[in-house]
Amino acid sequence: MYVVLGASGRVGGEAARALIECGAAVRVVLRRQEQGERWAALGAEVAVASIEDANAMADALKGASGAFLLNPPPLKGDPYARTEILGAALADAARRAHLPKAVVLSSIGAQHASGTGVIATLNRFEALLGGVAPATTFLRSGYFIETWSEVAETVISESVLPTFLDPAQKVPMVSAMDVGHAAAALLCEEWAGNRIVELGGPKDWSAGDVAAAFAEVLGRPIKSLLVPSEQRAALLSQEGVPAEVANALLGMYVGIANGLFMRQNESEHRRGATSLTEALERVVSLGI
Repeated sequence: MYVVLGASGRVGGEAARALIECGAAVRVVLRRQEQGERWAALGAEVAVASIEDANAMADALKGASGAFLLNPPPLKGDPYARTEILGAALADAARRAHLPKAVVLSSIGAQHASGTGVIATLNRFEALLGGVAPATTFLRSGYFIETWSEVAETVISESVLPTFLDPAQKVPMVSAMDVGHAAAALLCEEWAGNRIVELGGPKDWSAGDVAAAFAEVLGRPIKSLLVPSEQRAALLSQEGVPAEVANALLGMYVGIANGLFMRQNESEHRRGATSLTEALERVVSLGI
């Protein structure tokens, strides 16, 4: 039995589906019972628990041969304080459940304790969950291609790709589909101790490459437009992003610009199979 957190999200959902498709028994952990109907229809067991509730989470993890764990994206409040609470509760739950194997979602760049904005929360999350199971893998993902869905409407309507990334700077990017499949594959592997696996797409891409891929999907020229740093906070505020979360997100883009969103030489490096164009076709067609 594999337990998957975050099945209502992109990566957790892909991981759970991949495990189910290969015939594994799966238990998804969700915050609300009504979210579980479609998973039950696919044959998954459904547990309802909040990550910060160590008692409920320990029950959800009991009997698992492995689990996919994550720190959900921050929506409000202080992301750093929230990571301390969630990480401590999840580590306590995993130890009480005697979890034998864990794959923990993290990010490329998580080796840095500061200078990377919201990614630094994953540095702390890794520290809190290190050794949480006799076999623990930190799956450090590249920048999710699906994040570009946040500006897809502007791309489609105005033929312009607004970006906080330098259009010429290539960085590790990867589809959430590949991250979920990698998490499922890792859960089925055998290893001992802690390890780090860093995952990117078939190659690294820039915002300029993203604009070119959107152009291919839409069949017309798309221009990338770097949003000046002094305008970014106001844009996020207009989108309803709380100030503390916005500051953490903007810090991530500063870290990327400063070259901190880089793989570690001593880590295991893997690449997904989904191309930039394929992932963006899905973004446009499904509106995700």
